[in-house]
Amino acid sequence: MEYHKTKGILYVMKFLGHKNTKNILIYTYLVNFESDEFVLKVAESAEEACKLVEAGFGHVCSTPDELLFFRKRK
Repeated sequence: MEYHKTKGILYVMKFLGHKNTKNILIYTYLVNFESDEFVLKVAESAEEACKLVEAGFGHVCSTPDELLFFRKRK
């Protein structure tokens, strides 16, 4: 599940405490990436952006009028 959220094999390896990526690769074939549905949020301030990052959202882009767009997999 963590690999599906982050797509970061090295992050998941550290997260689970493994010393070798071979242990993680055994299970990555179970991840179904066909469902790329996201929840989108917009932050208008640094405080809102911090809350979204803490909730697991990743920064996508910023607009010239200083709106920050974030997304997280459903």
